[in-house]
Order: sequence, then C-alpha cells, then structure tokens
Amino acid sequence: MSLYQVPILVNGATHSAEQFRAMVQDLARGAEGITQGSDLKVTQLGTPGTSVQVGDGSGVVRGRVNAFQGTYAVRNQGASTVPIASTGGSGRSDMLILRVEDPQYEGTLNPAVDQINYFQVISGVSSSATTIPDGRTGIPLARIDIPASTSTITNAMIKDIRQVANPRRETRLLTQSPASLSAEITGSSSVFAYFSTAAGWSIAIPSWATTVRARVDFAGLRLTTGNIIGYVRATFGASLTLQPTLVDDNQGTGARRIFMLAADTLTIPDAYRGTTQLLRPQAAGGSGNSGRFTVDSASTFVATVEFEEGPR
Repeated sequence: MSLYQVPILVNGATHSAEQFRAMVQDLARGAEGITQGSDLKVTQLGTPGTSVQVGDGSGVVRGRVNAFQGTYAVRNQGASTVPIASTGGSGRSDMLILRVEDPQYEGTLNPAVDQINYFQVISGVSSSATTIPDGRTGIPLARIDIPASTSTITNAMIKDIRQVANPRRETRLLTQSPASLSAEITGSSSVFAYFSTAAGWSIAIPSWATTVRARVDFAGLRLTTGNIIGYVRATFGASLTLQPTLVDDNQGTGARRIFMLAADTLTIPDAYRGTTQLLRPQAAGGSGNSGRFTVDSASTFVATVEFEEGPR
C-alpha cells in the first residue's frame, strides 16, 4: 500500500470506499460497537414468540478480513425481527450479531441488490460467550440462552452483550465545608445518620449515564471521647449507597482529626437518568465504639463523581 493520492475531501478527485472506511475508523478511534447505550438492543417480541426484535440505532464495525479494510458505519432504522430456531432435547446458546459481508474482501454478494450488512444468528456458542467466536466481521448484540424443548423466546433468555464503541464520560469535582459543628455520631448500633450541617451536593445525572463511580473524602473528621470503631459512607438519591469504609481508631480519649474516604461503583437506575439526586455523607458507630464523630468548619468534604455510558 502507498499513500492515498488525495486526502478526503478534494474537489474533482475520486475517493474509494476503502478510503471512506479508513476515515470512519479514524473518527471512531479504532473502536467498534454501538454508538449510544440504547442502540440496537435485542428484546423479546411484544408477544413472545419464535423471534426476537432488534431495536433501532447505529454502530461501527471494524473489518477483520484485511488489514486495510477499515470500519463500516451501520444503522438500523426502526425495529427488525430475527427468527431463532427452537431447541430439542438439549438447551442451546445462540449469538445474535450485526454482520458485514463486503464482497471486496469476502463472499459473492452484490451491493447493488444484496443486503451487505444483516443480522445473523450464530448457533451453538458457549453459554458464557460475549465475543464473536470466529474471525467474521461483525459486532455482537445478544446471547440467547434457550432451555431444552423451547420455541418461545423471552427477555429472561436474552443476555445483552453490546458494547458502546466510544462511551461518553463526565467527571465532576465538588467540595463542601460545614458552617458549624455537626451533630455527634455515637453509639455502637451501626445505624447511619447524616451528621454534617452542610446539605450535601445536588448532582444532575446525564440522561445517557448507566454507571457512576463516586468517591467522597472526609478531610478533618473529628474524633473525641474514646476509641472509635465505626463507618463512613454516602447516600446518592433515595436508593443508592456507597460501600461503607471502616474507621478503627485506637487513640484513646483525646480530640484528634483523621482523613477517611468512601467510594463505590454504582449502577444508575433508569428512573435516575436525567434527574438531580442528592449525594450526602453519613457515619455510624459500630460494635465496640466508645467515641464520637463530628465535623466542623475546619473539616472539608470532597466528592469526585464520574458518570459513564454503557448499554441500556
């Protein structure tokens, strides 16, 4: 291969399909998969039957036959129905993919009349398969795990194995300091309570986000009275909670300050996307605790929140 005669785009020049596919590959940063988290989702039919439905959406598919093949831009406009063969006396796993068969590199299809990209079922794959088991050009959409003697496909059998080619990410760094001394966290019952006079952070969740990685740093956490055994964490909205972090401070009765953090990776519920939810720190005394937690105007909370897009 040599340098293409002209770059894209130059008036009066002719550009090959391969050159355009190279441009798609560059724009996709070499990645492949669906474009957005909701694209090309596989579900049961409205009334479950012998087929499944592939939703609308788009993606990019990296050519695997030739090193210079490039990347294809594909799109499904509306929903498509794909038949799934019934099983006999044994169960079976099938993989549904979006296949590209370009006659420039393989096969004998005619682009003028034939479907060059199509949905294809690979029958009898491993029950744990998440990638196409051979070298064909395509992207995996779903694995369908079908019990024995079954012809009706339901959502319970459909394993989503789509990948977003270039998932969107958004990171925010937030700080907050209490205005005054907080309520004390005492006792040993491991019951969590909000103890800061600061109100927490109201965080807008992107409509495309499926995962959040959240970290809350407790800087200048004030310990007094006795040995501390307890936990810190944070809640995010009404239903999400960061995993608690143990505080085990065997330092007696004197007042002292420590640094703690709580962090977790959480799946965002459908109902949270596009809404604003409150992230707020909590603490609890655990079994054997004899001390007290507080924060005050010399304390600072730091929250780092990263949203990421995935299939949904």
